[in-house]
Amino acid sequence: MFAIIGIVVTFVSVIGGYAAPGGHLSVLFQPFEWLIIIGAAVGSLLLGNPKTIIIGISKNLGLVFKGAHHGKDDYIELLSVLYAVFKLAKTKGDLALESHVEKPDESPLFGKFPKFSSDHHTRTFFCDYLRLLTLGTSNAHELESIIDGELEAHHKHYHEIAHAVNLMGDAMPALGIVAAVLGVIHTMGSITEPPEVLGHLIGAALVGTFSGVLISYAFIAPIARNMQLCFDSDHYYFLAIKAGLLGHMQGYAPQVSIEFARKILPDELRPTFQELEETVTNLPPD
Repeated sequence: MFAIIGIVVTFVSVIGGYAAPGGHLSVLFQPFEWLIIIGAAVGSLLLGNPKTIIIGISKNLGLVFKGAHHGKDDYIELLSVLYAVFKLAKTKGDLALESHVEKPDESPLFGKFPKFSSDHHTRTFFCDYLRLLTLGTSNAHELESIIDGELEAHHKHYHEIAHAVNLMGDAMPALGIVAAVLGVIHTMGSITEPPEVLGHLIGAALVGTFSGVLISYAFIAPIARNMQLCFDSDHYYFLAIKAGLLGHMQGYAPQVSIEFARKILPDELRPTFQELEETVTNLPPD
């Protein structure tokens, strides 16, 4: 919602501010200038990044309009998942988790939490570490190091996605100059034309510089910033799983383990103690 408002405000401010004192909007319509700038930017993006980054950009551009993958309700559900899993493990032992971990699609335990179950990547992440518990892993510090390594690699990948978009934005002003220079070259080939024709050609050339700067600082850079903030927000989802797992491994009760997970969340995502207590109290029986 705010992204759409931002786009509208930018267009109204820039185009309106130009047109209000008598600027001719038709001069700004230079599709070939845009083709040079945007085409070269996309080409450089493809040239400078591996396939995984390009696919990551295409999959995550929607975050600019939809926001982070996980909201407060999703964190309440996640903490409820952790509580249910840890309660089962405390009651019947970690080996009781084996059937749920090996076939999570068929698990009645995970089936109670539809959003979590539909997130294949997160569910796999969680089940991989639960599997280590069923195999006898008991050193919380060793497991913490392994989780940190995986989370660092995961976070680095998404940081590279946002960084690639930001680099493309950084290149836009220079590519705008390229488009402007090509426009000037075209103008010089028409130097014998009357002044009104030359003025139109020079104006069209300058639109290249204008477009490059506008696209860079008003659109691409904010998109990259927005994506990075969404990635940082989603990172807390995995940090909550890590905090809960480590609490469980150190022998704490399920209520304490999920409290560890709750406390590491930022204010805008963290449910209150009372909200979480009410939710886990009303969970359906195993």
